[in-house]
Amino acid sequence: MELINATIITIGDELLIGQVIDTNSAFIAQSLNAIGVAVKSRIAVGDDAAAIQEAIDEAAQKNQIVILTGGLGPTADDITKPLLNTYFGGKMVVHQPSLDHITYIFETIHKRPMIDRNRKQAEVPDVCEVLFNEKGTAPGMLFKKDGVFFFSLPGVPHEMKWLTEHHVIPIIKQNFKSNFIGHRTLLTAGIGESFLAELIVPFENALPPSIKLAYLPNFGMVRLRLTGSGNNEQDLNKALNTQFESLKKAVADYLVTDADEPMEVVVGNLLKSKQHTVATAESCTGGYIGHLLSKHAGSSQFYTGGIISYDNRIKTEFLDVPPSILQTVGAVSKEAVEQMAMAVRAKMNTDYAISVSGIMGPSGQTTEKPLGMVWVGVANKEKVVSKVFYLRFDRARNIEVTASQAINLLRLLIINKI
Repeated sequence: MELINATIITIGDELLIGQVIDTNSAFIAQSLNAIGVAVKSRIAVGDDAAAIQEAIDEAAQKNQIVILTGGLGPTADDITKPLLNTYFGGKMVVHQPSLDHITYIFETIHKRPMIDRNRKQAEVPDVCEVLFNEKGTAPGMLFKKDGVFFFSLPGVPHEMKWLTEHHVIPIIKQNFKSNFIGHRTLLTAGIGESFLAELIVPFENALPPSIKLAYLPNFGMVRLRLTGSGNNEQDLNKALNTQFESLKKAVADYLVTDADEPMEVVVGNLLKSKQHTVATAESCTGGYIGHLLSKHAGSSQFYTGGIISYDNRIKTEFLDVPPSILQTVGAVSKEAVEQMAMAVRAKMNTDYAISVSGIMGPSGQTTEKPLGMVWVGVANKEKVVSKVFYLRFDRARNIEVTASQAINLLRLLIINKI
């Protein structure tokens, strides 16, 4: 079997100016990879006919599958559908099932009259196979030319996801037979990328040519991913499992998890396995740690809640931080976060607590406390531990890194490594 290649083209000026973050191509790439289709490129283009056509031409030369998202809406800047109609030499016709569905959405669900602009969404090129969109008003489309499948999907994420899962992936599986692709991913913490690379030189040198190793660094943490491909799924999984076990042994001192999962899931599973709970006190992350801990299903089993204490009055009145600490060493200090952790744990009657206080930027620094300085505290019923970090990113990134480092510090306390 040959390796089937694909290119994903996302369309919209909003993507190029950074107004909207492209999450569609990530979802599509993951879906394709799961069925053995290799994504060779991901391209973002604006609402420009020449640029879109150039991207399609280039993708068609190198891939068996081209997937486009965006530009199927009812407004003047949605140019994908008429462009594809011209590109594939069709004429516009009404797709009656889509028109019936759009009419139902407007007149029955939203109780609003249909206008011509909405009716036109049911028009499709007569040279395409219509992919009925149960979740929205823009039908998907499939074009075929010279053995290449061109899928056009709406840019609205939940509509794109539904069409990908219910139309795109089944059609690809029915029409293409590809090599199997497999991955194994683990997460390490407490060692930098370059030092980790030195540590596993013998392992990396011994890898067979069919398996590749990738480094995915994050501040203080590195994911390692093994990727392999082959025409026999059982043989591929056996080879990947053998190499993955060797890799886990090589990084055993720094291994966090041998699954492709974020730190908050690791810690959540640890807490659930012990039937323990945690609370948070956040001064500089604005509830982001609580958000991470609570974003996954089952979090109510271990996360009780938190206090967001930006103002020092909240620290003194709700977290029992003595005014003397704030007046002498300040809120961004070992003393403050340790008291915050102990207080929130006691007040919420949990087994563990996390606290943070820092200077996220772009202002607020002093000579003694530079931008990116963050104190993190964790506590259980027996002790409290704190650690200072000096981060070098912008405000949003500093908040994200602080949260992941705080959750990792809690992990270390739970497993008795600090």
